[in-house]
Amino acid sequence: MVSTDTNPNDASTLALGALGWTLGDDDRAARLVSLTGLTPGDLRARLGEPAVLAAVLAFLEAHEPDLVACAEATGTTPARLVAARAALERAA
Repeated sequence: MVSTDTNPNDASTLALGALGWTLGDDDRAARLVSLTGLTPGDLRARLGEPAVLAAVLAFLEAHEPDLVACAEATGTTPARLVAARAALERAA
């Protein structure tokens, strides 16, 4: 069984990787901005905030194919991304 215990630093690292993956596709990036209300300026200015990083992971969780593809592309598991979101929400 894969551990899903995630500390805030590990969660931030996972979320930043997920954000990079998300922004690598124009359609997905536009969907992130549209659905979360985060503007590109918000993302730049608030990149290190746990709430923003949690929102990115929640966005991926809302569409399982993206969550699975992101996990695969970033070398982690969907469960770890979900755990990272929960850890970031607790830290926010």
